[in-house]
Amino acid sequence: MIRVLIAEDHAPARAGLAAVLGGEPDMEVVGTASDGPEALEMARELVPDVACLDVRVPGRDGLSVARELCGAGADPQIPVLILTTFDLDEYLFGALEVGVSGFLLKDSEPDDIAAAVRRVAAGHGTIDQALTRRVMSEFAERRSLQPVTADRARSELTARELEILQLLARGMSNEEIARSLVVEVSTVKSHLARMLPKLGVRSRLQAVVWAYQNRVVAVPDPEGR
Repeated sequence: MIRVLIAEDHAPARAGLAAVLGGEPDMEVVGTASDGPEALEMARELVPDVACLDVRVPGRDGLSVARELCGAGADPQIPVLILTTFDLDEYLFGALEVGVSGFLLKDSEPDDIAAAVRRVAAGHGTIDQALTRRVMSEFAERRSLQPVTADRARSELTARELEILQLLARGMSNEEIARSLVVEVSTVKSHLARMLPKLGVRSRLQAVVWAYQNRVVAVPDPEGR
């Protein structure tokens, strides 16, 4: 059973999300919070498997809440799924930097929200497809996510690791990458485990951002070509 904490200041949205996730056979909503301080207190007490966090909860900004829940110094670290509107602001970019497991549009279909929670609970990153191109394009033009340069990473990554990174950046899961390369899923996981430290990142999602930002893979154009 996936234990979920919801932090959302808008009461109808909070109730709706709780109803959607609570209705899933493999999920339990263990708490709902209406602001940042309450979310932090409940998260520390309940230690959920996933915290669904509104990016702009009152009381504390969403970035500081995410940092305390899933940042490098968090203990325990609680995976965070950010729920946001379509605008791309510093909260989203900062959230990626502190290590959120993913973010999703608030108006996503209920099945997509539930699927995202499952992916986060399983330790996978997830990002809304409608946001992917805008996020990656923006990151490609902005400040560095971390100090590892593309040239240095290319010199340290094996050919197979670079190939996996490129497939990962296309949105493929471990299973899809394994099928594409005709290898075992465990082999893909082993390559990923060795690759992330070389890039100076802590998650699959940060690895994807790094790949686009450093132009290891091309940023798709608006037509998806």
